[in-house]
Amino acid sequence: MTKVTKPTKASKPVSVIAEDELKRIEQDIARLHSGTHHDPFQLLGCHEVEKHWMIRVWLPTAEKATVENKHELTRIDGTDLFVAKITKTAKKTLPQHFKVQWTEADGSQHEVVSPYTFLPTIGDLDLHLFQQGRHWQIYNMLGAHYKTIDGVSGVQFAVWAPAANRVSVVGDFNGWHGLRHPMRTIGGGVWEIFIPGLHPSDIYKFEIRNNRTGQCFTKTDPYAKWMEVRPKTGSVVYSTEYEWQDDAWMMQRAEDKWASSPINIYEVHLGSWQRDDNGNFLSYREIAHRMVEYVKWMGFTHIELLPITEHPLDQSWGYQTTGYFAPTSRFGSPDDFRYFIDHCHQNGIGVYLDWVPAHFPKDEFALARFDGSALYEHEDPRQGEHQDWGTYIFNFDRNEVRNFLIANALYWLKEFHIDGLRVDAVASMLYLDYSREEGQWVPNKYGGRENLGAIEFLQTMNAEVHAQCPGTVVMAEESTSWPMVSRPTWMGGLGFSMKWNMGWMNDTLSYFEKDCVFRPYHHNDLTFSQMYAYSENFILPLSHDEVVHMKNSLVSKMPGDLWQKMANLRLLLGYQLMNPGKKLLFMGSEFAQFGEWSEERALDWYLCDQPMNRGVQLCLRDMNHLYQTHTALHQRDFDSSGFEWIDCHDYEQSILSFMRISESEKLICVCNFTPVPRENYRIGLPEAGYYQELLNSDAEIYGGGNMGNNGGVDTQELAWMNQPYSAVLTLPALSVVVFKKTN
Repeated sequence: MTKVTKPTKASKPVSVIAEDELKRIEQDIARLHSGTHHDPFQLLGCHEVEKHWMIRVWLPTAEKATVENKHELTRIDGTDLFVAKITKTAKKTLPQHFKVQWTEADGSQHEVVSPYTFLPTIGDLDLHLFQQGRHWQIYNMLGAHYKTIDGVSGVQFAVWAPAANRVSVVGDFNGWHGLRHPMRTIGGGVWEIFIPGLHPSDIYKFEIRNNRTGQCFTKTDPYAKWMEVRPKTGSVVYSTEYEWQDDAWMMQRAEDKWASSPINIYEVHLGSWQRDDNGNFLSYREIAHRMVEYVKWMGFTHIELLPITEHPLDQSWGYQTTGYFAPTSRFGSPDDFRYFIDHCHQNGIGVYLDWVPAHFPKDEFALARFDGSALYEHEDPRQGEHQDWGTYIFNFDRNEVRNFLIANALYWLKEFHIDGLRVDAVASMLYLDYSREEGQWVPNKYGGRENLGAIEFLQTMNAEVHAQCPGTVVMAEESTSWPMVSRPTWMGGLGFSMKWNMGWMNDTLSYFEKDCVFRPYHHNDLTFSQMYAYSENFILPLSHDEVVHMKNSLVSKMPGDLWQKMANLRLLLGYQLMNPGKKLLFMGSEFAQFGEWSEERALDWYLCDQPMNRGVQLCLRDMNHLYQTHTALHQRDFDSSGFEWIDCHDYEQSILSFMRISESEKLICVCNFTPVPRENYRIGLPEAGYYQELLNSDAEIYGGGNMGNNGGVDTQELAWMNQPYSAVLTLPALSVVVFKKTN
C-alpha cells in the first residue's frame, strides 16, 4: 500500500444507511467481526440497493476513509464497516474497481483498490479437476500469483482448506491483521481473493479459523513458490522473469534414449559441497560455475541434488520438506536455481532432484493439520504417522492430496527443466505395515498390507511424467522385492524408469569391508546380483546413506593399511562402473574423503593435493570417461545380452572376469580382490588378436604399484573358460583391468 496526499473535498452520501438495510446486513457484520464469514464479497464492495449503489469497505484500523477522493465513507457505529450510499447516476463517475483512501490512527494515509469488486479467478472446471485429483497445473490456480486483472495489478491468492470457516491473507501489507483481507470460499474447500497493489517479494501467510474448534492459526502457503530464509517461515510472492537458454538440451532430451545412454550420477548436497572462505553457503549461481567445471572434468553425466525444496532444519538434509514448490532460499531465489540448471544443461550436464512424497514434518507452520483437520495426512496415526521419523504420511486415498503431489512432480520437470526425480523411501509408501508391529497398522479393504492409494498415486504420477515430459526419468529408492517397480503401468508395474539396486550395494559393501583373507568365503556376495540384475532397470548406488554418521566414509570402510585402503577404493569404483546398471556416487568419495560426511561443513577438498587421494580422483576420472566413450559399458545395461561371465568361480583367488558387450564392441573386465598380485593368470577370450589394456587401476599415476601388461596382450589358440582363445595376464593386487581387442 502506498501513502497518498489528503483527499479532495469529499461529497456527502445521499443519506445515512437505512435502519432496515442495517438490520439486513447485521448478521454479516457480526460474522466479519468474529472472523467467521465464508464470503465477505456478499457484503463488501459495490452493491445495488434500490436506486442507489452501496459502497461498503471493511477497515479495522482506519479512523476515516473516502472513495476515489470524492465520496466520504461513514463508519457504522460500533463496527469496522465504512459505507457510502451513492445515487446510480453518480456510479458513472466511479471506475469498475474503486479506490479507497483512509487515515490510520497514527495519521498515516493509504490508498488501495478494493479487493471485493473482483470476480473469482478460478472456474468450475478447475475445481472439478482438482476434486477429481487430475488438475496437473494446479500450481497455477492455488498459491499466490502476481497478475493484472481489468488493468489492476496485484496478487491472486487461493488455498485449499475445507475444514475452515474463515481464511484470510495476512502479511506486512496489512499489519498481519487477520480481519483485513478475509477470503471467499468458491467450492470444494477452496478459498480465493485478489488483492490489488501487492507485488513480488511481499511476504504472506494464511490465517485459518477451524470450523469445529474456532481455533485460529497461521500457515505458510502449500503452493508457495518461494519462502523466507530459515528460521523465518513466511511465504514470498514470486514471479519468474527467467529466460531459458537450454533449448538445444531440451530438444535433445525429448528424443533421448536414456536406457542405452551413459548415466553416471554425482550425488550432491548443495550446502556442504563447497562453501566460501568464511564457511558460509555459496549461491546457486556460484555453485553452478564451480560444480559444472568440476563435474565435466571428472566425467560425470548428471548431478543429483539431495532435496532442495524448502525445509527448516539443516540437519534433515532436505528430507523433511515444508515448501514443496519452493527451492530453498538458503542459496538464493527460484530464478537463481533456474540459472543453476540452465548452466548445467548448456554444458551437457543433466540435473536430477531428490523428491520426498513419502512423508512431511509436523512443524506447526506448514502442512501438518493444515486447516485444523488431518487434511494432507491420515487422522489415524496407524496410517498417518511414521514412527521412525516422527513425521506425517500423506493420505494417498484423497484425490486432492494425490493431485498436490503429482502436480508438484510435474512442476519441477516443467517449470525448472529438471531432468528426473529420485523418489525417496518408496517402500515406506507401498506397505501399510512398514516398520510396524502387529496391531499398529490398518489392513486395506482386501485385508492386505499393500497401500492401494499409494500404488495408484505412484502409477498415475509415473504415467503422467512420462507422457508429459518425454525424456525425463523417475527413479525409485525401493529397498524390498516389490515386483515390477520399473516396469510400465500397462504391464501392472509401478511405472518407474529405474530402481536403486540396494541389494547390490549392500552385498558389495559387505564384501569390501571384509579383510581380504575372508573374501574367498563370501565370493557369492559379488556374483549373486547377476541372478536378478535384469528383473528391473537398476541403478548401482554408492550414496550419501552409506557415508554418514557412524557408517564411515567409503575409503575408511576398506580393510588394510593406507595403500590397501586406497587400492580397494579404486577397485570398488571400477567394479561399480564395469557392472551393468546406471551409476551413482556421493560427493567426496571420488577423492577418498577420510571423514564421514556432515552437512555442517564443506568437503575436505585439501585432500585432493595429497598424492594418494589425488590418485583415486584421477583414476575415477579416467574410469568415468572410459564409461562414457565405450558403448559396451552402458548400451545394454538392462539387457542380459550386455554381460557375459568369463569366470565367476575362482573364489579361492578372489578373481572375477566378465565381458561387457554392445552392438559394436566387447570389453574384457578382470578384478583381483586380494592384495596378492597374480602373474601368469590365464583368461579365456572370445576372439583371436591383440587386446589393448584400456585401464589399469594399479597405474603409478593413481597411486598404485604400476604392475601391468605392458599395454596389452596377444591371444593364444588355447581354449579356456568356455572361450575359444586365451591369454596370460598379470593382475596387480586389488585392481581392475580392462581390455579391448584392437587391430
